Amino acid sequence: MAKTLPELRSQIDALDLELLTLLNQRASLAHEVGDIKRLDGSAVFRPDREAQVIANLQAHNGGPLKDLSLSLIWREIMSACRALEAPQRVAYLGPAGTFSEQAAIQFFGGSMSRVLCVSIDEVFRATAAGSAEFGVVPIENSSEGVISRSLDLLLNSPLHIIGETSFLVRHNLLRLEPSLHDIEAVYAHPQALAQCQDWLTTHLPHAERRAAASNA
Repeated sequence: MAKTLPELRSQIDALDLELLTLLNQRASLAHEVGDIKRLDGSAVFRPDREAQVIANLQAHNGGPLKDLSLSLIWREIMSACRALEAPQRVAYLGPAGTFSEQAAIQFFGGSMSRVLCVSIDEVFRATAAGSAEFGVVPIENSSEGVISRSLDLLLNSPLHIIGETSFLVRHNLLRLEPSLHDIEAVYAHPQALAQCQDWLTTHLPHAERRAAASNA
């Protein structure tokens, strides 16, 4: 006999309470791990260990949750647990809403402490000076190649790359009017203008392209 909607919701509510109990148990263990790490001076954040945890879960995943969804869920769980060990200050190119912020959240999770910087140079300075424990900078993209400033700074910096993340970049054209008619200029970061040059040439061949400090 099929279950009714109230019965299903009741089961979901009960499972949510079980999950809450288990998550708090996990957080308590993570807090103990943090105490041990502080005593022996170990790093709080181990990207290789977190990747191993997610890979192991995906290997045992019988569905219906997709592996990508599983990865996103556990990334946030581990981020929240890390925050109990020590706040993770992460520097990246701001303001809020940039692709660098998306990359930082994707890698560190939403419980990180954000250090917004006005340039890639400042990301390096903040991280090297200890204002942030980690820095996130763009290295390359598929359409415009390497980000030369990031590579130049890496050559003359005491910082080391400890991990990487990648994601699909999508640009959106914003306007008050829902039409491409009579657009005279498009404002965007120079990198975004370069990435979208074929689309702009096809759809807005007469619009002026004006560089801005940030798409955000």
